[in-house]
Amino acid sequence: MTLIEVEVVKAVAAPVRPAFIKKVVARAATLPEVAARIGEPVRSIAVRITDADELRRLNRTYAGEDHATDVLSFAGEGDHLGDLAISWPAVLKQAREHRHPAESELALLCVHGLLHLLGWDHATAAQNRELSRLTVAALDLSGVKLAARRL
Repeated sequence: MTLIEVEVVKAVAAPVRPAFIKKVVARAATLPEVAARIGEPVRSIAVRITDADELRRLNRTYAGEDHATDVLSFAGEGDHLGDLAISWPAVLKQAREHRHPAESELALLCVHGLLHLLGWDHATAAQNRELSRLTVAALDLSGVKLAARRL
């Protein structure tokens, strides 16, 4: 059953297939807690893979923070859950730091962003534990493994 449709825009050259991103997000959407928040009808999400400069500009414009970040989530309206902007340079840097594939890091950021769009946050330790638990469970559905202690 399809719960979510995913549009992928690659604004920078990133050697990752849009089908991989779509699969990760679609499978994450089947996690019972996630599916319950998505509801019906079928929802959509857009994922933009871009550079650090664009993430910095977006972060400054919409969050008032003048620095680049790895992922930003923008709430949508109606059947469109929202948009994710992901910094490809941050994906590569964090993948190197944690010694796992760039695809694993990208999948992590996609799921993390989706969970934010659905209302999960990490402002407290308890919220962070729940966000991490859901992220790992969602990534497991796609067979994505993270390096030890990544979350």
